[in-house]
Amino acid sequence: MRIFDLLVSLIGIVMLSPVLFCLALLIKFSSPGPIIYSQKRVGRNGRLFSLYKFRTMMVNADKIGSSVTTDRDPRITNIGRVLRKTKLDELPQLWNVLKGDMSFVGHRPDVPEIVNNYTVAMKRILEVRPGITSNASLHLRNEEHLLSFAKEPDKAYEEIFVPAKVELAMEHVRRKSFFFDFGILLQTVWILTGGRIWPTKEHPIVKEIKQAIERMK
Repeated sequence: MRIFDLLVSLIGIVMLSPVLFCLALLIKFSSPGPIIYSQKRVGRNGRLFSLYKFRTMMVNADKIGSSVTTDRDPRITNIGRVLRKTKLDELPQLWNVLKGDMSFVGHRPDVPEIVNNYTVAMKRILEVRPGITSNASLHLRNEEHLLSFAKEPDKAYEEIFVPAKVELAMEHVRRKSFFFDFGILLQTVWILTGGRIWPTKEHPIVKEIKQAIERMK
């Protein structure tokens, strides 16, 4: 899988370079601040690395509001809203894949503060590389929308979403294979190009999240 990640990320960076350049210009001239946002995340075997994204929020957004983001967050820039909806803000992570920090498919890496609260069982997901997309990303692709219904988004994220994501990530670790990962990658491309998720049935864990958010109100 590493050879696949290496080749595809390199080809992707080269082929998408005009798109990356245009997006960089849009971000640069639409709002003050850097083009790229980086944040320390926990990777394979607990190693810290810098995860890269196109900046979608105003400068110092993490100091003037919640640590989580909802789809109604006023800190998101106009261009940033489009980038987040289309997931184009994740494109700089091709560099993370090329470097070996991440894979195309794997659990989404968390910040150290969240990982420090993992149980021993939950830390099993750190045995594999984190990724740009995963089964959790597919089933919880409307995470920011769901969080917008929470009375306390930070609390809801830590108590509801993190355990749900880790549970899905642990399922991924158990089922991990080239074909399983490739299937997730195809589903991701299908969704981003306007298709519907496979399978269309809502995952039970999503129903549990909605019910938990209702109970917190």
